[in-house]
Amino acid sequence: MSDKATLTYGDQSLELNVVEGSESEKGIDIGSLRKETGLITLDNGFMNTGSCSSRITFIDGEKGILRYRGISIEDLCEHSNFVETSYLLLHDRLPTKEQAERFSGLLNRFSLLHEDMRNFLKYFPLDAHPMNILGTMVNALSSFYPNVSANSMDEEIDICGARLISKIRTIAAFAHKKSIGEPVIRPSKDLSYCSNFLNMMFSSSVSDYELDDEQVKALNVLLILHADHEQNCSTSTVRMVGSSQANLYASISSGIAALWGPLHGGANQAVMEMLAKIHESGDIHKYIEMAKDKSNNFRLSGFGHRVYKNFDPRAMVIKKYCQNVLNTAAGKDPLLETAMKLEELVLKDEYFVSRKLYPNVDFYSGLLYKAMGFPVEMYTVLFAIGRMPGWIAHWKELTSDPTAKIGRPRQIYTGYTERSYTPMAER
Repeated sequence: MSDKATLTYGDQSLELNVVEGSESEKGIDIGSLRKETGLITLDNGFMNTGSCSSRITFIDGEKGILRYRGISIEDLCEHSNFVETSYLLLHDRLPTKEQAERFSGLLNRFSLLHEDMRNFLKYFPLDAHPMNILGTMVNALSSFYPNVSANSMDEEIDICGARLISKIRTIAAFAHKKSIGEPVIRPSKDLSYCSNFLNMMFSSSVSDYELDDEQVKALNVLLILHADHEQNCSTSTVRMVGSSQANLYASISSGIAALWGPLHGGANQAVMEMLAKIHESGDIHKYIEMAKDKSNNFRLSGFGHRVYKNFDPRAMVIKKYCQNVLNTAAGKDPLLETAMKLEELVLKDEYFVSRKLYPNVDFYSGLLYKAMGFPVEMYTVLFAIGRMPGWIAHWKELTSDPTAKIGRPRQIYTGYTERSYTPMAER
């Protein structure tokens, strides 16, 4: 017999089913609550509300665990790469050699942009933010694939997944080149996914870019760590828009818009802006004390996490696999030196340790992007590139679920009660 929870309201008593996930997570199914009692639940920010059941990602915030399809991110970062991890998220399994070769071939095949789409770039202002360009161009992709609104629900996941995962890096690199006034660099069939992106970003017709194995590995790690993170703001947005049966491109474009917000994908940019202020002041201790002062609104960006009440496992992985890149660049960049010193002092301070305010993924990712030469405005774009396979997997999971319904949250109305219309002459 399944567990039950009993809700008592006035003289009513309602038994609600308790559902349990594969990792022993439990939730109360309130699907019959309003019908039986007239009540709804109110949960600002959805901090205690599950919007769906999913097979994709598991997080244990108390223990610092993150797994994609049952495989820990530690294992994936050590043994896999971003392309294989993307296949895992899309298919619920690791690929065979033949499957991996086919998927990689599709990524190569779909890496080019339609020439008419390249013309779109001409009409964006020179200072247009790359995230604005990215969201617009992804949405526009649907116009270049006939009947996509009808077909995207049934299209083979390898096809629709590879098309977006591949083209998003090309769009991102082209947007960067436009912002600095340089000709675009086309993708190469001879380079891997991450090598291709780095080459498109930093190579030019007058200056070849020398690929560095450690930086390629670091980018793979960063993209893997950002590939999915359960029901976060942007992923929930993709699922909400997808629940209306909007096509894949429109749904992903909405996720990009949500990610652009400074409280979500823009967090690592906020870290770098904070570090710049600290470096300019020359007084790290001053800012640490400001963060500890309850009467001061200043907070250290990049420390602590809403879900993780322990170390952010992604931050631990970044630090382990990317230390060489950081150490090499830190000697050349005083801002990175400031960051490393700040981390050292915070981890020794009982105020932060007792509150488990450890460095999170945003603290390290911004540092690594800077160490690798990416401009600040590209940081959120890199987040979007990494998150693409997770968004697609969630959209496909939702639209393939025969029990799925269009998302339609309730509310508690707090406005005026009924009142009469007042004619203009009497106002």
